[in-house]
Amino acid sequence: MKPNVVSADALFEEFRGLLKWQWVAGLGASERRFDEEAVRSARSGSDLVGHLNYIHPYRVQIIGEREVAYLTNATREDCKRRVARIVTLEPPVLVLADGQTAPEELLQMCERAQIPMFATHESSAFVIDVLRAYLSKHFADRTTMHGVFMDILGLGVLITGESGLGKSELGLELISRGNGLVADDAVDLYRINQNTIEGKCPELLQNLLEVRGIGLLDIRAIFGETAVRRKMRLKLIVHLVRKETLERDFERLPYEPLTQDVLGVPVLKVIIQVVAGRNIAVLVEAAVRNTILQLRGIDTYQEFVERHRRAMERGGSA
Repeated sequence: MKPNVVSADALFEEFRGLLKWQWVAGLGASERRFDEEAVRSARSGSDLVGHLNYIHPYRVQIIGEREVAYLTNATREDCKRRVARIVTLEPPVLVLADGQTAPEELLQMCERAQIPMFATHESSAFVIDVLRAYLSKHFADRTTMHGVFMDILGLGVLITGESGLGKSELGLELISRGNGLVADDAVDLYRINQNTIEGKCPELLQNLLEVRGIGLLDIRAIFGETAVRRKMRLKLIVHLVRKETLERDFERLPYEPLTQDVLGVPVLKVIIQVVAGRNIAVLVEAAVRNTILQLRGIDTYQEFVERHRRAMERGGSA
């Protein structure tokens, strides 16, 4: 689900320091919000913020030097008509950028229509970049999954599995081998664009790893700054199973790479059987290295199938 609430007041306070903007009109509309239908149909933050555009209503409208020129360089009647058309777009907020002075007609229109307008000396391009990134995160599809999320050899890996298989202990061993912890137990996942899932740790659990028999470990305090990560993009799911589960539910050599749907995005997945004596950390790192090859277009299984086919052809022609 996408959250459907972000008020003008919240947006103003979020970037008061970074954008150094002032609230110059529409002060009585601090609770004005994004249109819910527009949020649901938006594919990314770029659909929610931009320059004056009569094709995409309901977005934060950025008014820079060119836009001010467009609104003022015409006959008085044309200028009034151009300003009035902004109301039909129903913007949640107007942002006057590039250090421009707001046309008096625009100020009056914002007061009449109760549309908040902020003014900043920052460039319109910078304002758009900042607001797009914020709105993409704020309105992203999100979910929470159970597991240990790690940076393993530079790849975002979520370790999941049946209860009691030692996911946290595995995470601790991987950390001791130089990898990084993002989150233990609960992982917040966000679809930040059409093909990308980003994961981070809930604030309450940051830097913590729970190991049975020991309790909570502060990984940052024990291993240092380099042992933790603030966020990672999810590229691989490693699912731990018992022997009977593997034999019952999964093929030994799947013909196609396994994937798992996360917020509508297929994520590569590998299954690792947990039995006494196996070095699971080494197997996970090997799976990560193999996934990196797959992401580069190198498929070891398909190469083996092709090698087998050639061998059979040579044998048949002998």
